[in-house]
Amino acid sequence: METDTGNFHAVVARRKVEIMMAGDARQFEAGGRSVTFVPLSIKRRSYSKVLVPPPGNSSAQVKSSFDLPMIRTLGKACYWQKLLDTGKVANIAELARQLRLEPGWVAEVLRLTRLAPDIVQAILEGRQPRHLNLHTLRGRETDVPVDWQEQRRMFGF
Repeated sequence: METDTGNFHAVVARRKVEIMMAGDARQFEAGGRSVTFVPLSIKRRSYSKVLVPPPGNSSAQVKSSFDLPMIRTLGKACYWQKLLDTGKVANIAELARQLRLEPGWVAEVLRLTRLAPDIVQAILEGRQPRHLNLHTLRGRETDVPVDWQEQRRMFGF
């Protein structure tokens, strides 16, 4: 195995693997073999790693990317809202007390029930925009608007 400090470069057995920080996609012949170079970066997403194509390359978009923590949190939000709607718990404070959670966090999760149905459907199918994550959905960076059209604009739908 070889390594290079400028761009990571590794050679494993007879197969050559190159991971570079930048570059253009290209294909060429080397030693009688066809070589295809695709510039990708590896990003951490929840508990997994995702290969991300370079920006502006629409032909290499990921078809689906299930974000299980986001899906689980949406499920919790819907279940908790059902508990509130049916009267099994009187309010968020009581719900938080029963679940032994912080009331602020419970309120944050419950705000997910105000998402537009098509946004929820896209998340469940793994079709959400790459930048849409649980942190953004819970309104930590900026408040999530109640208006569905504004949500679609804000999240890139």
